[in-house]
Amino acid sequence: MSEFTSKVFDTEIITLAGTKEQIVRGGRDRFHLLPKAFAGIKQIGVIGWGSQGPAQAQNLKESLAGTGVKVAVGLRAGSSSLAHAREAGFTEADGTLGEMYGVIKSSDMVILLISDAAQAENYQSIFDALPDGATLGLSHGFLLGYLQSIGKSFPKNINVVGVCPKGMGPSVRRLYVQGKSVNGAGINSSFAVEQDIDGRATDLALGWAVAIGAPYIFKTTLRNEFCSDIFGERGILLGAVHGIVETLYRRYVLEQGMKEEAAFTASVENVTGPISKTISHQGILAVYEQLGEEGKKIFERIYSHSYGPAKDILTEIYDEVSSCNEIRSVIMAGQRFKSYPMGKIDGTRMWQVGEKVRAARAGGAGEEIDPFTAGMYCATMMAQIDLLIEKGHCLSEVCNESVIEAVDSLNPYMHHKGVAFMVDNCSTTARLGSRKWAPRFDYNLTQQALMNYDQGRPADQALIEEFKRHKVHQALSTCATLRPPVDIAFLD
Repeated sequence: MSEFTSKVFDTEIITLAGTKEQIVRGGRDRFHLLPKAFAGIKQIGVIGWGSQGPAQAQNLKESLAGTGVKVAVGLRAGSSSLAHAREAGFTEADGTLGEMYGVIKSSDMVILLISDAAQAENYQSIFDALPDGATLGLSHGFLLGYLQSIGKSFPKNINVVGVCPKGMGPSVRRLYVQGKSVNGAGINSSFAVEQDIDGRATDLALGWAVAIGAPYIFKTTLRNEFCSDIFGERGILLGAVHGIVETLYRRYVLEQGMKEEAAFTASVENVTGPISKTISHQGILAVYEQLGEEGKKIFERIYSHSYGPAKDILTEIYDEVSSCNEIRSVIMAGQRFKSYPMGKIDGTRMWQVGEKVRAARAGGAGEEIDPFTAGMYCATMMAQIDLLIEKGHCLSEVCNESVIEAVDSLNPYMHHKGVAFMVDNCSTTARLGSRKWAPRFDYNLTQQALMNYDQGRPADQALIEEFKRHKVHQALSTCATLRPPVDIAFLD
């Protein structure tokens, strides 16, 4: 168990499948502790207005109202995001909006939420602008990974902490807003302390997590976080789910002769609807247990044939991330953007059909779980879970990065407006990773899983038994008691 001590927040021990972990519960009933957590902090600078920036800046501003802690947004001079920040209530006139380096120099705590490529390009100038004794906050560990890849390190005169919401920025904001009337509604977060020069780092990180609305906060390391986070985006959270539904839709239309709308419902709508809802509230095993006898046989066979091909790609992704090759790939891609900007990912026939399906969607439509779709999706999710456990990640991190973030934050966005709405509301690093790895999952599952299934090969009963008794089911059952008290809801 990774132990930590807080002078401000109560901690508790939970047991996940026999493993003890220490957590902090958030919620609006903890907001009165924020002045103590941020003691000595006069200004928090939120740098950037991408996926996480708007959510975290607004949540912090509202949570810290009346405490004397100013929340200021820092952006590049001439940034197109200045107008959006003003619309959100940050202004130059009251000192809550300014040029990024000016905000960094005047802040006691700096939450760096600019793109990963921009962090890599500007890290030294950012370090030089940080006041002596300031706290640098990161919302994932990309910068640590990049510094390690070039033999550099953080300055020794600052605290370095991470608070990493297990969901995209719009989810962080949307659930926080819903939580104004329901205590504890928000996105779970991990936190990490990379450097603590004055004994305040842990409580600053926990205060930050509580202030942005996290209902459940667990400890990790920045190294583990960037491995699991960048890996997870390329896996079941974005890249793999995109590859899976492309594979399934094509099969249902071309090989089984389904009408396009029915194929989209059986693939995409099934994952983002009944499968995700079941996993969110009852766990992965419940997806299987809800099936009839014939459905279970179908599930078992496609699960067996999908697990290995999915884990093959997932293992390659983890190796690329942990070796920092994927970080280098992101940096190089950023350098190509002027010549080759990111293209659309939802212009193909499948996603055009999806627009029609969503427009005609009726309450309760498509609520029956498709066993074939469920088997492939659950196999990939379980392969990711197993790989992260093998790599030494704690069960909180495994559950959040492989399951909870998928079904409670990301899949609802694909359900609402399609794959591009899900992927492109995330960071540039996540968007790049999804585009790069989705075709690999599509190809590997088509070439191996579907081929083996169609050749009539039986289920691997040992693998199915492992699935049924896997410790993640108990862990998710405990995590379910800590989930947000409401499901994410959309305004349009």
